[in-house]
Amino acid sequence: MEIRPQGSQVWPWPDSLDALTAAPDFHRLLFENEHVRVLEVRIKPGQIVPVNTHRWPSVVHVRSASDFLRRDADRKLTFDSRTAGAPQKAPDVVWTPPLPPHSVENIGASEIHIVTVESKHTSD
Repeated sequence: MEIRPQGSQVWPWPDSLDALTAAPDFHRLLFENEHVRVLEVRIKPGQIVPVNTHRWPSVVHVRSASDFLRRDADRKLTFDSRTAGAPQKAPDVVWTPPLPPHSVENIGASEIHIVTVESKHTSD
């Protein structure tokens, strides 16, 4: 049984871009089975996470928040938390879709600390 992101036939990016492989200094595996993968993510102020992907949609528990920039693999800005409306509060819980190649830069004064529960979907 092949595991695939919801709404997609094939994940088009290589496993080498998976968050745990491409950015292991920022992502720690807490738990994994055939249904979910749970990651802890920590990004200190001023740090830039290397380009990585998140193959599955996830429920994200925001433990501490900060302003951040997200860029695509070509370094094009795709999200700026400062212009996204009301600042994110912690604690909070949010839903995120699978994320294609991206990097994150913590431009705020606080550590970004999240726990993400990635929901593995199957084609069955």
